[in-house]
Amino acid sequence: MSEKSRTAPRLAHVLPVAAGAVAAGVAAAALAVGLVSGGAARTVPIAGLADAGPLTRWGLPVAELAAGLSAVTTVGLLLMASFLLPGEKGLLAPESRRYARLAAWAALCWVAATALTALFTASDLMAVPVARLTGAQVLDFVANLPQGTTLLLVLIAAAGVAGFARDVVGVQGAAGLLGVAVLALLPPALTGHSASSPNHSLAVTGLGLHLVSVTLWAGGLLAVTMHALRGGRDLAIAASRFSRLALWCFAGTAVSGVASAAARLTEPGQLLTSSYGLLVLAKTAAVIVLGGCGLLHRRRTLAALRAGRPRAFARLAAGEVVVMAAVMGLAVALSRTAPPLVTLPVDPVRDLLGYAMPPELTAARLASLWRLDLLFALLVLVAAVGYAAGVVRLRRRGDAWPVGRSVSWALGLVLVVVFTQSGIATYAPVLFSMHMIQHMGLAMLAPIFLVLGAPVTLALRAVGPAARRGDRGPREWIVAVLHSRVAEIVSHPVVAMVIFVSGSYALYYTSLFEGAMRQPAGHIVMNAHFLASGVLFFWVIIGVDPAPRRLPHLAKLGTLMLTMPFHAFFGISMMMMGKSIASSWYDELDRPWGASVLQDQSVAGGMAWAFSEIPTMIVVITIAAQWALSDHRESRRQDRHADRRGDAELAAYNDYLTRLNERSERQP
Repeated sequence: MSEKSRTAPRLAHVLPVAAGAVAAGVAAAALAVGLVSGGAARTVPIAGLADAGPLTRWGLPVAELAAGLSAVTTVGLLLMASFLLPGEKGLLAPESRRYARLAAWAALCWVAATALTALFTASDLMAVPVARLTGAQVLDFVANLPQGTTLLLVLIAAAGVAGFARDVVGVQGAAGLLGVAVLALLPPALTGHSASSPNHSLAVTGLGLHLVSVTLWAGGLLAVTMHALRGGRDLAIAASRFSRLALWCFAGTAVSGVASAAARLTEPGQLLTSSYGLLVLAKTAAVIVLGGCGLLHRRRTLAALRAGRPRAFARLAAGEVVVMAAVMGLAVALSRTAPPLVTLPVDPVRDLLGYAMPPELTAARLASLWRLDLLFALLVLVAAVGYAAGVVRLRRRGDAWPVGRSVSWALGLVLVVVFTQSGIATYAPVLFSMHMIQHMGLAMLAPIFLVLGAPVTLALRAVGPAARRGDRGPREWIVAVLHSRVAEIVSHPVVAMVIFVSGSYALYYTSLFEGAMRQPAGHIVMNAHFLASGVLFFWVIIGVDPAPRRLPHLAKLGTLMLTMPFHAFFGISMMMMGKSIASSWYDELDRPWGASVLQDQSVAGGMAWAFSEIPTMIVVITIAAQWALSDHRESRRQDRHADRRGDAELAAYNDYLTRLNERSERQP
């Protein structure tokens, strides 16, 4: 064996470790520079005030950086195992299983770093040095403070990923663990600067999108680079798939970065006059460099990979990993740096809503007072562009797509925009009646048109199968989800009906509604539940897309008629209530105009009762039209069958006559 062949396996193991060590060192250096330049490391203790000490001051950001790097590594390895490398008929390839096992170790590091972060955070908030913290203080921090609760959720999720990733063998299992790891990134977005900024809804949404985009981008880049340095198989496929994902992540990072900066900086000049703004500019410059590297990947190195030159990719990707590590270090330093102080009048309403109390409701103000809900705006934009791209692809291929479905999808998206961005959304936290209009619109009106747009059918027709047999591309993933056990359960009409109906009772007749109104993330989750439960219910009874089961049209009508009385009873019971829902929330708002809280609640109950008539009528008409169309198709099918059968019988009869004629001619 030659010396070159003996050293190759060693380099395959040493190079990824060396690259990871360099990246960690760069991230730590960027963190230190950011902390010093931003002022977070220069905090001077004030006489007479408690101070957690220098160990906490430096240990907390270091622990946060370690947790972030561990999370990125976990997500990247699971992304590589489940999506970037080809599968084998739903099972992980041997190399993918190796990455899943490595993800388990990375998740264990994530658990340890999160535990240290919780310890240092408790020390920081309580102004007690770490050495003097007691077990009771740590338990009180975890149980009673939102920062402690969110870190506990992250720790539990990371521990779950670590426990299951070692033995996962299926592609769906690895994808599920990836989903858990990505969700574990979101709880920290609920606390810190984002939750306390003037426009906290925009800040929380922007930070959540930023965390997901950057982690998928950095994690995927790290995993693909590791694969390249190890000389792994199917590098060209993994790099090509990651390149498409990285483009979306770059867009998400850019949009969320702008949103986060806009939520914390009141004027553009603060980018140059504040330490926080300068760190934002430095991080932005690094992200632009990463975008340029991604462009080089798409134009040059992917072609080099296809030509059999993997080193060209490895060199550029390794440098990109170093820049990405610097970005992560700056991000942690930015999270520890206080944004510029905002001098606003003392306004408890602004603290609750993120904006001042809107003026008294009028039709003109309802039509003009629009506010951006970043999450739903992006969802609508992606849904519109994706649907249009699918239709264009079909048309270019020469296939037809019904115009009515496109119109229905567009109308559904317009309704989502109206109910989440217009004056209805602005007044929804202030007036329960406006909130009820938003609820009913998202749950009972927009979903009807969305499911009639048949987006899944369009995707199945527009997206081709995976290039390699046994692998899973987007089309195969859609089919796998439709045939999954979860889809089979939730698409059962009883389950869909329970989810659709029970949400209203569970939300408004418990403390959930008030809790959701007090938290920006809770309000977003509440609206997302309204829309998702409505889409699920109407998909079951009038959906055009494929489903695990198909109900007879009479059963669809029965399910609809069984469901709507629950909504009517919900509205009537709300009208008859003698006390207000979420009374402390509305008392703190202290709305100076309009009807009383109880009177407005009675109006909301009447709206809930009457509003259900509109979607019921639309759905009944739709079911009747689908029934008639189905009967027409069945009649045509039977006619064609009869025609074919009649032709066959006529041919058989003619053949019989021919044989008789031939027999008679042969007889003397």
